[in-house]
Amino acid sequence: MAPGLGAMEEKPAAATKHTTICLGSMASGLREVYESGRTKDMEWRQSQLRGLISLLTDNEEEIFDVLHEDLGKHRGEAFRDELGILVKSIKYTLQNLKKWMAPEKAEAPLVAFPATAMVVPEPLGVVLIFSCWNLPLGLALEPLSGALAAGNAIVLKPSELAPATAAFLAANIPKYLDSSAVKVVLGGPNVGEELMEHRWDKVLFTGSARVGRIIMTKAAKHLTPVALELGSKCPCIVDWLDGKRDRQIAVNRIIGAKWSTCAGQACIAIDHILVEEKFAPILIELLKSTLKRFMAEPGGMARILNEKHFQRLSAYLEDSNVASSVVHGGYMDRKTLRIEPTILLNPPVDSDIMTEEIFGPLLPIITVKKIEDSIAFLKSKPKPLAIYAFTTNESLKRRIVEETSSGSVTFNDAVVQVFTVARSLYRVSEL
Repeated sequence: MAPGLGAMEEKPAAATKHTTICLGSMASGLREVYESGRTKDMEWRQSQLRGLISLLTDNEEEIFDVLHEDLGKHRGEAFRDELGILVKSIKYTLQNLKKWMAPEKAEAPLVAFPATAMVVPEPLGVVLIFSCWNLPLGLALEPLSGALAAGNAIVLKPSELAPATAAFLAANIPKYLDSSAVKVVLGGPNVGEELMEHRWDKVLFTGSARVGRIIMTKAAKHLTPVALELGSKCPCIVDWLDGKRDRQIAVNRIIGAKWSTCAGQACIAIDHILVEEKFAPILIELLKSTLKRFMAEPGGMARILNEKHFQRLSAYLEDSNVASSVVHGGYMDRKTLRIEPTILLNPPVDSDIMTEEIFGPLLPIITVKKIEDSIAFLKSKPKPLAIYAFTTNESLKRRIVEETSSGSVTFNDAVVQVFTVARSLYRVSEL
């Protein structure tokens, strides 16, 4: 998530539904439920996962509506990035739950012969989940499904910056899940701070580094383990691919990973491109022509979250040196909070757009003399959540893997790694 973005709560809610006293009572009640052992039972876990699937499939139209209301998401994007992948993920969890719950044989030291050893999976206890606004359904229910599968009692705090989705979750989760073991808490930053005053067995936070530091500080009071999913500037190296078909496929995937992921408001969206200077004009023309086809439908791209984030993005282009680097797009409609896909060529590397996570539909292209120079460029920057590279050069692939550090490296595609491999949730971020 962008610095100052993500699950950051910007203004206190006018009124919250939970006082400190009721939050404490709720936390105590959840711990009683967990200590009763009910959530550890495999049948209970399976029933909760089936309930989540029913929640999603029974309310498909309402889900499309709330995601469009909060972020202007197209139905296709909403299904691909949130609804559809959630159902698939939860079904996969259901299919593998029995295997994941089974004890695993461990190697006992020879000195302990004839003893045997086992590793027995067990739940953590009572888990607190802070979800984010850019994937307000997916980043709430994906970790929730994992916590349920592991046999935990859970508090989910959706971002109030996606109020329609938050209200949907608060209204429907009690209908489909065990309401004594799963609670949804609505509210702003004051509610989040009150929640962190209580003891949890695990906290999962998706959002900005600024708020992540606050979460870590408050969690330290109770020695609570925390998983942070923060933000970064994810680079994309574009080597010159051999054939016209390969180049077009690469451009299609770049556009999908930049502009069709909540208009670039995603922590793993492509932030900027590195390409050899002699190929930059051709790449730009390919991007421009393909954007005309991909973004022809009005409303085909999500809008910017709110006025504050719109202003943040427009401020990047107020720098005259940055504005002069725009080679495509740049139109901004403050009334509808929509920004046209915008391409920039060689904005100053010390400008805000190149030092802060963009988290929007602006795409800088930085040229290098040789594509291998992109590795030195990456090594001079903070570690990103993801590095993407379109290349058939095996030597370059090897060097990227061996000489750079990131949450993941994906060759000849982008964003798909989120569905296939575990990401590092710490260390690659600003923390």
